[in-house]
Amino acid sequence: MKGYLRADGRKGIRNITVVCYLVECAHHVARKIVDGCQDENVHLIGFPGCYPNDYALKQLSQLIRHPNVGAVVLLSLGCEGFNREALAAAAREAGKPTDTIVIQQAGGTKTSIEKGIATVKQLQTQMDIQLVPMSVDELIIGTICGGSDGTSGITANPAVGHCFDRLLAQDATCIFEETGELIGCEQIMAERAVSVELGVEIEKAVHKAEDYYTQLGYGSFAPGNAEGGLTTQEEKSMGAYSKSGHSQISGLIKPGDIPPKGGLYLMDVVPDGGPKFGFPNISDNAEIVEMIASGAHIILFTTGRGSVVGSAISPVIKICANPETYARMPDDMDVNAGRVLSGESTVEEVGLEIYQQLLAVAVGAKTKSEELGHQEFILTYKQFEPIGPSCLPFR
Repeated sequence: MKGYLRADGRKGIRNITVVCYLVECAHHVARKIVDGCQDENVHLIGFPGCYPNDYALKQLSQLIRHPNVGAVVLLSLGCEGFNREALAAAAREAGKPTDTIVIQQAGGTKTSIEKGIATVKQLQTQMDIQLVPMSVDELIIGTICGGSDGTSGITANPAVGHCFDRLLAQDATCIFEETGELIGCEQIMAERAVSVELGVEIEKAVHKAEDYYTQLGYGSFAPGNAEGGLTTQEEKSMGAYSKSGHSQISGLIKPGDIPPKGGLYLMDVVPDGGPKFGFPNISDNAEIVEMIASGAHIILFTTGRGSVVGSAISPVIKICANPETYARMPDDMDVNAGRVLSGESTVEEVGLEIYQQLLAVAVGAKTKSEELGHQEFILTYKQFEPIGPSCLPFR
C-alpha cells in the first residue's frame, strides 16, 4: 500500500482539492467552481453560518489539513464572521497550496467563478504527488450506522466490530461514535477502557448525551428505526455498540481531535453545555464529517433500511445489514452483510470481506458512493470544551 506523503508526516489515500465556502452566501459560487472544474478529485466543503463559531473553525481547519487533501481554495463573500485568515494560515502551515477568493473584491459571481476554476487548476500543479509506502498502522478508520433496522445489530454492525478487531491487532486507529446512541452501554464500555479514569469519562459522556436528549425532548430513536423492526432505544444501542468490536478502548475524543496513536477511540459528538444549537447532528453526514476531521481516511457505514450517501474528502464503504435492502439497492452497497441471515456467511467472514474491501479502497479502488459521485458535506454550529487529561490516559 502507498500513500501521498504530506508535510506533517501523515499519508493520504486520496489527493483531493477542496473548494471551501465560508458562508452560505458563497456556496453557489463555490459549487459552480467545483462543477466547472469537471474533476472528481475537486470536492466542495464549507460552513453556512454568518456568525463565528470555534467548533466550525476547528473542524474546517482539521479538514483542510487532512492527509487526503492536497490543495485548498477558500471562498469568502467578504463580510462574514468566519476567520478566513486563520483558516488559510492553517492550510499553509500544513504545506497545502492555498488561495483565497473574496467575492466582493473579485468583482462578483461571474468573475469569482472564472478565477476559482483557474485557481484550482493552478494549485493542482503544486500538490504533493509523491507516493510512499504506507502500512495498516497508519490508517485511521471511522464507523457510523444510519438507517438502522432490526438486522443491523445482527449482521453488519458486529461484522464491522470484527473488522475493527483485525485492524487494531495491526495497530491501526479506529473510531466509533454517537454517545447518544450508546445510552445503556456506558458500563460495559467503561469496563473495556484502558484505565479506570477513562471509564469514568466514558460514563460521563453517555450520561451527558442522555441529559442532552432529555432536554431536547427528542431521542436518537427515529420512526424509521421502529418501522425497520427495532423495538427500543436499548436494542438500538446494543446494535450500535457492536460496531466497536471487543478490543480495549484507548481513549475518548471529541470532533476534530486527532488520536495520538493507534487504538480504539470513542468519539463524543454530543455538544457540551446543553442544546444551545438544537440537534447534536441533523444527519449522518454531520458525524461522518466529524470523524474525517479527526483524521479518518475511510468511513465504514452500516445500514439496514438503506442509505445512499458518501462524503467529501474520505471514501465511504457502505455495509448493508438487510438482504432485502441489498437486493433493492445493490448499486449503492459495497458489502452484503445480509448473507449472515441466510447462513451463507458468518459474521467473521463478512468482517474479513469488509477488511479486504477497506484495503482495496486504501490503494485506490472506488467505493460505490465514489462511483456514483456522492460527495455530501454538512457542518453546523456546535460547542465543545476540550477533552480532559483522563480521556487519553497514556499521553
